[in-house]
Amino acid sequence: MQSVVIATKPFEGQKPGTSGLRKATKIFIQEHYTENFVQCTLSAMGDKLNGCSLALGGDGRFYGDEASVKIIKMCAANGVSKVIIGKDGIMSTPALSCVIRKFKTDGGIILTASHNPGGLNADFGIKFNTANGGPAPASVTDHIFELTSTISEYRSVPDMKPDISSVGTQSFTVDGKPFTLQVIDSVQDYMEYMKEIFDFAAIKALLSGSGAAKLEVLMNSMHGVVGPYVQRILVDELGMSPSNAVNCVPLPDFGGGHPDPNLTYAADLVKEMEKGVHDFGAAFDGDGDRNMILGKNGFFVSPCDSLAVIAANLDAIPYFKKTGIKGFARSMPTSAAVDRVAVEKGMEMFEVPTGWKFFGNLMDAGRLSLCGEESFGTGSDHIREKDGLWAALAWLSIVAHRKMTVEQILKDHWHKYGRNFFTRYDYENVDMKGADQMMVDLNALISDPSYIGRQYTQCGKSFTLAKTDNFEYTDPIDGSVSKNQGVRLIFSDGSRIVFRLSGTGSAGATIRMYVDSYESDESKHLLDAQDMLKPLVEIALSISKLRELTGRQKPTVIT
Repeated sequence: MQSVVIATKPFEGQKPGTSGLRKATKIFIQEHYTENFVQCTLSAMGDKLNGCSLALGGDGRFYGDEASVKIIKMCAANGVSKVIIGKDGIMSTPALSCVIRKFKTDGGIILTASHNPGGLNADFGIKFNTANGGPAPASVTDHIFELTSTISEYRSVPDMKPDISSVGTQSFTVDGKPFTLQVIDSVQDYMEYMKEIFDFAAIKALLSGSGAAKLEVLMNSMHGVVGPYVQRILVDELGMSPSNAVNCVPLPDFGGGHPDPNLTYAADLVKEMEKGVHDFGAAFDGDGDRNMILGKNGFFVSPCDSLAVIAANLDAIPYFKKTGIKGFARSMPTSAAVDRVAVEKGMEMFEVPTGWKFFGNLMDAGRLSLCGEESFGTGSDHIREKDGLWAALAWLSIVAHRKMTVEQILKDHWHKYGRNFFTRYDYENVDMKGADQMMVDLNALISDPSYIGRQYTQCGKSFTLAKTDNFEYTDPIDGSVSKNQGVRLIFSDGSRIVFRLSGTGSAGATIRMYVDSYESDESKHLLDAQDMLKPLVEIALSISKLRELTGRQKPTVIT
């Protein structure tokens, strides 16, 4: 077979964010659009491209299978020697990171828009991971973006007919060079790795009730890619009742839902858990890297608390006994609950910008074992991505080890460390003009020293502003600097208000407003977070003039 060169022109706005390029599906299916971005991604590999191997997979969303075939043909035309792809093009983001590391490929391409909806009238995305299995750093994504503005041609092999519907190896000769397509069962490799990390026998005993009360577990895969992994690992391997694995068939439109595991979009799981039949519940997003954990009667475990509890109980996970515990990290908007565990355990603690790639350097340098984000992402150095199913298995390990319910574990944790109350308000698809003006005004405020020392009162509570900034991070490993990562208002008691504009949606702007406050008084630990944080929320809305500038009276999602 021969490769061909196809003429094209640049498309505006092919700028990858922290998690790749995400756009409306209808933009991606335009002639040459996907090919342009893929060619620039491959070209950005430079000298490493010729003869390299790449992993490929996606979350099963609409257009993924067609895009997979396009990418295989382009890889073959560009001198890639081998592509390892999940059967039917489906592979969770954590599993793809696992495959990159296990097979030592030179990187991987993931077809996902993560927790964004799927379908012809929804979103699609392409993300590149480097050889360490983690998201490409800014130096790589910036280079890809530069190439998209000047691209004039791409390469493909139109005559190639790759079959991704069955496991096996296919061999081709392209331009006189061998090209191998290896279709794998991606669940198998991931499951084998999880068996090395966790005590499957202990979890199986917990789920079967042998030797103790049976734990009733409910797993909601939200019709995303995690469904087959839940089926094989939790049901087939660990003995969970098949009826407790819901929405496990990956669908191109995620069943018409929004595959984002939070209290709003996974409300059906919350309602089911509130019935009190199940002791433990978890939901996962479209590509499998996010998770939400619930206890009996719908007891909600915030992602900030989830990270802190796992950090405090790593002795329940065999992997960390083998590797040792090197350090903890969290994204800046995430509450400082895990910081308190780090202090108590004498661990190094890092605060990084939002974006999983910032954790990768620390892991590769051997300084980080466990990390997380308030946006329902938790993970460890077993791979270089956040990992939803790993987090659920970690929690089941802790429940088995501690012989306590989820709620009891949280209460015990708060008793020891105190509680960081946390909430996040998401305002999705906000008019960009109003959102930009709000951030301009906030940046002006933090530049004015006269605001320091001002007192703000709402709902009978007063807070004194002690520090303001726009978070900046200098990577301790490579010295790279990330600026303008979020406006922070920090009060004298340590309470924080943070504002960020997010770019992971495909339309409009998303304003994220974070509020957190520490409470040592145990008599207040069981109070509702929204009630506890209402004064600070009102102060945040007042200072930012969010309602006035955006016209939004209520957030789209409250976490």
